[in-house]
Amino acid sequence: MGKKLVLIDGHSILNRAFYGVPDLSNAAGLHTNAVLGFLNIMFKILDEEKADYLCVAFDVNAPTFRHDIYAEYKGTRKSMPEELREQVPVMKEVLKAMNIRIMEKAGLEADDILGTLAKRFEKLGFEVSLVSGDRDLLQIASEHIKIRIPKTKAGKTEIEDYNWKDVEEKYQVNPIQFIDLKALMGDTSDNIPGVPKVGEKTATDLIVQYGSIDEIYHHLEDITKKSIKETLEQNRHLADLSKVLATINIDCDIEYQIEEFTIENFYTKEAYVLFKQLEFKNLLTRFTVEDTVQNIEKKHFSCISDFNDAEKIFVKAKEAEYVGVYAVESGKTEEEFVGLALAISEEEIYFIEKSGFLTKDYLTGHLSTLKQQTHIAGFYIKGIYDYLKTQSSDGLFDIQLAAYLLNPLKNDYHMDDIANEFLEWMIPEEKQVLGKRTYAQAFMENRDEIVDYACTCASVVFHAKDVLERNLVDTGMSKLFYEMEMPLTLVLYDMEQEGILIRPDELKAYGEALTERILELEQNIYTQSGVTFNINSPKQMGEVLFETMGIPGGKKTKTGYSTGAEVLEKLAEEYPIVSDILEFRGLMKLKTTYAEGLASCIQADSRIHTTFNQTIAATGRISSTEPNLQNIPMRMELGRLIRKVFVPKEGCIFMDADYSQIELRIMAHMSGDEKLIEAYRTDADIHRITASQVFHTPFHEVTDTQRRNAKAVNFGIIYGISSFGLSQGLSISRKEAAKYIEQYFETYPKVKIFLENIVKEAKENGYVTTLFGRRRPIPELASSNFMQRSFGERVAMNSPLQGTAADIIKIAMIQVWSRLKKQGLRSKLILQVHDELLVETYIEEEAAVKEILITEMRNVAKLAVSLEIDLHTGNNWYEAK
Repeated sequence: MGKKLVLIDGHSILNRAFYGVPDLSNAAGLHTNAVLGFLNIMFKILDEEKADYLCVAFDVNAPTFRHDIYAEYKGTRKSMPEELREQVPVMKEVLKAMNIRIMEKAGLEADDILGTLAKRFEKLGFEVSLVSGDRDLLQIASEHIKIRIPKTKAGKTEIEDYNWKDVEEKYQVNPIQFIDLKALMGDTSDNIPGVPKVGEKTATDLIVQYGSIDEIYHHLEDITKKSIKETLEQNRHLADLSKVLATINIDCDIEYQIEEFTIENFYTKEAYVLFKQLEFKNLLTRFTVEDTVQNIEKKHFSCISDFNDAEKIFVKAKEAEYVGVYAVESGKTEEEFVGLALAISEEEIYFIEKSGFLTKDYLTGHLSTLKQQTHIAGFYIKGIYDYLKTQSSDGLFDIQLAAYLLNPLKNDYHMDDIANEFLEWMIPEEKQVLGKRTYAQAFMENRDEIVDYACTCASVVFHAKDVLERNLVDTGMSKLFYEMEMPLTLVLYDMEQEGILIRPDELKAYGEALTERILELEQNIYTQSGVTFNINSPKQMGEVLFETMGIPGGKKTKTGYSTGAEVLEKLAEEYPIVSDILEFRGLMKLKTTYAEGLASCIQADSRIHTTFNQTIAATGRISSTEPNLQNIPMRMELGRLIRKVFVPKEGCIFMDADYSQIELRIMAHMSGDEKLIEAYRTDADIHRITASQVFHTPFHEVTDTQRRNAKAVNFGIIYGISSFGLSQGLSISRKEAAKYIEQYFETYPKVKIFLENIVKEAKENGYVTTLFGRRRPIPELASSNFMQRSFGERVAMNSPLQGTAADIIKIAMIQVWSRLKKQGLRSKLILQVHDELLVETYIEEEAAVKEILITEMRNVAKLAVSLEIDLHTGNNWYEAK
């Protein structure tokens, strides 16, 4: 077998990928789905082909034309969507970084280049695979040239293969005749006019019978069907024109050296940088550690295992302006701790190995002392508070937290991401170094590799600290970082250590109650439907509801009827079975996520220790994971009852303080709308007041429906709700919903001006800010896609409000925690859920804790309206809420 060449039709495959892969964007707002899809197709082909050579051809300015006189036909091609157009240069940059030869030439279409290369390499004895979505290229197929046409089905790539025989079997004509076939029947997607009234079947029959267009016209008198004969007679010029348009030039004037197509190493450092920027995490696994490591000055790295040497390093470290720290561990036990990496200066980076007298306690004890004498920069500072043993974040700098503030749209803030984004360094990902090993295992197997990686991380921390600090100053977020986010790391650490007590027996009983109700609902659903089916199967459920029972409103998709919550909720009021199904779903989630899920999270102290995250939500909100205690359902009573299993320890009660309508109050302040501000200052029912003013009804005559509608508008405005969204939520007409919104803005005109100005400024600046200076970039506003821009506008309206609310609760947490400490109270802040704080309060400290919560939460910020809180106590979280 000869050597193999793979040829790829650049624009064609990029176009296929664009429509076959769901829309994706990186943190900078660049659309990336077409590039990712292209690479996936390319890798699939190359993995199958085991090719020796590769080339990708592009049109110079798609579309180009084979002959100027035909430009009027091909010039009517649909213009490329902007979201795809912006990915073309990115695709080329990626291919160049991967050492892949790109060919393009003015005046030539990509398929002309591909056809020429395929035929020339075939003559040289090569096996050629030509990858394209354009069936024009089937005319190139031969015994040694295979046309490969990718298709995306259900998110998976399938490929149709055609050699000479495959074309004959599929189309009843050979590849040469395929040109005439396409010329006769035309191709609207490629703007080949064809002959009017001649479809695929007729064209195929004619070519099969006569062999070519010339022979068809030579035997025109033999054609018996009058209409076909007439259209052929009248449109010979179109047949000839179409053949020219359909024919690929296989003898183009192009220059190249065969060696340029040789497949070498795709996984270059330049490609790694681009894949990181494009956030192609799955593709990064194709790179080895050697591919990704920058030429960092490893000559400055030292591994220390001698006690006296370690002592000298810590003395030096105390005299440094600041120290970059990286703890090498896979857990907090002695066995899992490997050592400590310290970067004292650009030329002094040490890994101090745990060995002999250099115990974990010795090393972490020195780290605690170091904190008192110099500044420390680290990655995920919250993770080393165990060792720092401090009650203050002063003198600490978390590079992960700083990177998040500067770019809150990223999904990950790993060490390698920060090194790449802020230092333009390429370092391996931690999982590339470790694989499935722990640090201790990896250190035993390859000591030098772990020492290098640890020193590299410490070096990144040391160098990134100054860069990040300057960026925080430049963006006006330095104060936010030092006075809010860094102190909060200590508060969250303390809350995680404390945890929340849970009663396993009550949790078990709760699960049994859920199971009982689930079984009851299951039987109800079977009885009402008259059939037994898998309620957890959307496909089966759709068939039962919309076919067996004949419930109207079903929308069928490729995979079956849509049975999402938005569909079922519209039907629930009229059809009891749908209401039961929704309850069944909700209870199943409660059972698996909470009744069963929480049981596995209870630790030896009978408490659950969740992890609070500062770097996940783009708005600045804190999130909770492992387990998520912020997502407990509150809409159904059985959902709320889960809170009963969370209890205070002996001698304590729970005290729960929740901000009242904080985002609406922030909107009143930021908009400066006098009527809305006055409504809050009267301390009355804001939704009833709004209903009274919007619907021109005396306050005491406002109906429950009017109040409900006003409440929906009040909260909807915060999220940039549309008339369509409001109409869906209230089950009213779109026209009526639009009227409500219009009346709302007439009542509170400055709210409308405020929201319009926010969007305008966001478009100009590319971001919005909270009252405390937190930035939220909104790249969607620059999109050419209407839906994307609309989403961006809603985000622009909501982010300053939600972000400011997040800032306020963070400051409140810091102040409440600090006051509890300052006053020497034993009561502990243990949980934060959105706008709610939960304190495990000693009974004798109840009055003091109440005063702290009220005072600190109300006085976080001076707004045009007061910040009010709802405060309750109880013997479990349910009672306190």
